[in-house]
Amino acid sequence: MRITDLNSVTANPLDAGGSASHETLKGSTLKGSLSVLGARACSPKTTQHSSTRLIMQTTLASEVALDGIGLHKGTLVNLVLKPASADTGIVFRRTDLAGSGDIFARYDTVCDTSMCTAIGNKTGASVATIEHLMAAVGAAGVDNLIVEIDAHEVPVMDGSSDAFMDALDLAGTVELEEPRRYIRILEPISLEEGDKKGALEPYEDGFRIELGIDFENRVIGKQFLGVDITPDTFRDEIANARTFGFYKDVELLRSLGLAKGASLDNAVVLDGETVMNEDGLRGPDEFVRHKILDAVGDLSLAGAPILGCYKGDKVGHAFNNQMLVKLFANRQAWEYVTLSRVPGQGAESGRELAGQMMPQLAVSAD
Repeated sequence: MRITDLNSVTANPLDAGGSASHETLKGSTLKGSLSVLGARACSPKTTQHSSTRLIMQTTLASEVALDGIGLHKGTLVNLVLKPASADTGIVFRRTDLAGSGDIFARYDTVCDTSMCTAIGNKTGASVATIEHLMAAVGAAGVDNLIVEIDAHEVPVMDGSSDAFMDALDLAGTVELEEPRRYIRILEPISLEEGDKKGALEPYEDGFRIELGIDFENRVIGKQFLGVDITPDTFRDEIANARTFGFYKDVELLRSLGLAKGASLDNAVVLDGETVMNEDGLRGPDEFVRHKILDAVGDLSLAGAPILGCYKGDKVGHAFNNQMLVKLFANRQAWEYVTLSRVPGQGAESGRELAGQMMPQLAVSAD
């Protein structure tokens, strides 16, 4: 068994009986841990064709376990990621609730978007704060996965997706026997709610996100970033961006049952125009990069990788989910496709997805 210490998380950063202070935000720390369990669970199988090779579904090569503190409830959480068969999708199982059943990670199982994304099922079982894990799973291209968890929310780790990317890298992936289906955007779908605006548009180079944010706080201000989401760009440019909040809001959030596990070890905290974290920011645009991270996680609940561009201004978890609801309500705006890698130049039927995301790929309607 290989065990690696991950980023620090806080064991009990905010005492429920007292008021928040700079010292309680620092908190005592507990190292999150990661364990790779067992041998390779699925044998890789690649379907070969004379001129093309379909992109197949994937799962983990072995189990991997993590533990850490929940951001909002502040309790210790144990998480095990397990391989799953083709067409399973991403499924959460609450091991602390007997008979609670599977909770499918899909846009239509989202039951709460207050400060995080939560999913649930008909038995009343739910799992919150799934977006950082789902962002890593989606960006890494893992199609099928069982997530066993013994608490109400996914551990926050350091507030980013870094620990989850590390876990997936250590577990490894294998191909399964069924082709991967993609959701190809055919027509623009737009949504507007007050000052929040967004659209899903056709994009021939894979999956892209372009987001803008605008805060009165001058440390954040106006930021905009566009990124083609691939395993490499997500790992290098997005995955380490941490969740952020304001010190003045700590008491209110705690009164609502939120942010009980928040600390300077797992979030960027701003006190006025001062970054309270001793190590500062992971780049001046860490705020918009984290919003992109959240969007990757929320849009992964589409149930298949998206081929399109998501553009948003001042959007959050609720808006991202409503964007998917509107997309799937318009069957003419999208189609399922499979992709084939094409050796040499050109692609089947001349329908090539060129560019950095997926060079030399052919699209076939499913």
